[in-house]
Amino acid sequence: MAKILMFQGTGSSVGKSVLVAGIARALTNKGYNVLPFKPQNMSNNAAVTVDGGEIGRAQALQAFACRVDPVVHMNPVLLKPHNVQGSQIVVQGKIWGQASAREYQEIKPQLLDYVTESFNLLKRKADIILIEGAGSASEINLRKNDIANMGFAQAVKAPIILIGDIDRGGVIASLIGTHKILPPNDLKLVKGFIVNKMRGDPSLFTETMEWISHKTGWKNCGLLPFFDELRKLPAEDAADLKADKSSYQYGKLHISVLLLPNIANFDDFDPLKNEPHILLEFISPGSVVPAFTKVIIIPGSKNTISDLNTLYQTGWDIDIKAHVRRGGYVFGICGGYQMLGQQILDPLGIEESSNGRIKGLGFFKSDTILSSEKKLEAVKGHLALKDIDCEGYEMHVGQTKHHGTYKPFAYLDDSRVEGAISDNGQVIGTYLHGIFHCDEVRDYLLSYFGSSGDGILYEQQLDSVMNNWANFINDNILVDNLISL
Repeated sequence: MAKILMFQGTGSSVGKSVLVAGIARALTNKGYNVLPFKPQNMSNNAAVTVDGGEIGRAQALQAFACRVDPVVHMNPVLLKPHNVQGSQIVVQGKIWGQASAREYQEIKPQLLDYVTESFNLLKRKADIILIEGAGSASEINLRKNDIANMGFAQAVKAPIILIGDIDRGGVIASLIGTHKILPPNDLKLVKGFIVNKMRGDPSLFTETMEWISHKTGWKNCGLLPFFDELRKLPAEDAADLKADKSSYQYGKLHISVLLLPNIANFDDFDPLKNEPHILLEFISPGSVVPAFTKVIIIPGSKNTISDLNTLYQTGWDIDIKAHVRRGGYVFGICGGYQMLGQQILDPLGIEESSNGRIKGLGFFKSDTILSSEKKLEAVKGHLALKDIDCEGYEMHVGQTKHHGTYKPFAYLDDSRVEGAISDNGQVIGTYLHGIFHCDEVRDYLLSYFGSSGDGILYEQQLDSVMNNWANFINDNILVDNLISL
């Protein structure tokens, strides 16, 4: 029977996802068969699984930490926001429906059986299951019918370690406050706490750790110093991207990614941010694309028509066309690729904000028709520009049809022609997420844009950072003691 341990937070962005990944790698390196599990995630940053579904990107990273392939049961409920109040609901990797935030509260009981089914399937295959909660453990307004935090913990009787983030301030109050707010039955499940992201001298907080332990009765599981290398791991939340501001640096290729309101799968660009000759910046709506930008990237979107409207409202369409006239490059991925055509049609009203049609940027003679079917598939092929093997994954609704002859971006192994390149070679569109994760492809495209790759082997770099993170955790927290709680 697998041992189980759940990690919940005093709030969002306290570092739960990467901490679970690091502990998973530490235990995996010790010889345990570890699997990650998150009952419910909310993110537009998703990954395609080997069993043909999709899960949150954070759980895919945790699977990587465990050295196993990601499967849908690692994240049985994924909420993908498509506006401020509503989300698409993905259950065990497939679209299940959609609901407003209030409607979802009544839907949750219907999903608990799926969640426990997925959990039990994983439990039979592992020595240890590390469970990640969502948001805050003390969200009493969401406690009824909960499947993400205490509700699920009660269903499987999971011991809980609570994580607080000292870097954001208020960690003492957040830990003590959580202890005060939780009802007695939930409180019994909390066995210990970790304080994460300590900058400076850890000894200045040692006595306080013991004070918190005395006040709560929870085991002091460790004070974890800030680990700078984590910036090389994929970000889970688009909010983390807004801090990435930069200015012109001589000798570097400047790439600007448009930070659309519904940006999806932004981990596409993680390999670029680790390239020493590249300056990668995410441009917020309302900000001007810097004049020294060489490549503008239009990323994937959970709500393509809405984001294209935003693009027009901010004047980015003018910036993009002027950029191309000056000899710059544009690279569109998935929804960004769809925006590069003549029009996007939504006859079925797939997107709530749609009025059925929106004019595209007009770089390609193509139309995209949105449909109810979602394409989820890992693919392989080779580039059309140069005979280099490529791979990635498709995750989109709708099909793009080109009129007349055009230059493709890639030829896929299933005989499909994929993506497009403008006649002048400056505008490229593709459905392939993860294309920059291919080391040889990334090096070639950077040289095509006028720079050069540094020969970085991205997955090996990711693996090295994960091992360093696991060792760092081991040095500061007794990982073996955690699983005995």
